[in-house]
Amino acid sequence: MSKLAFIYITNENLDEAKKIARHLLDKRMIGCANIFPITSMYWWKDKIVDGDEFVLIAKTTQNNVEKIRNEVAKIHPFDTPCIIKIDVDPNEKYLKWIESELR
Repeated sequence: MSKLAFIYITNENLDEAKKIARHLLDKRMIGCANIFPITSMYWWKDKIVDGDEFVLIAKTTQNNVEKIRNEVAKIHPFDTPCIIKIDVDPNEKYLKWIESELR
């Protein structure tokens, strides 16, 4: 049985987050996506940025993580996109559903 992974991806706006989620769903690389508004603070070009972003949590198996990282890096508008893998331990029924939606 595969292991589930969440891919945490920050985006400049809701439209961009949805575009990336739909792209990954269309390619059957993820089974589900959640999108949340967040406030981010970080250093960029020698100053602190304090702004609104949207985080996309893409749900997939460990086997797809590198493919997703590469795919997102190709289409993401940020110079340095945040693409973080988070290992998770779901209930078995949910994991089987995610696996059934992937190619």
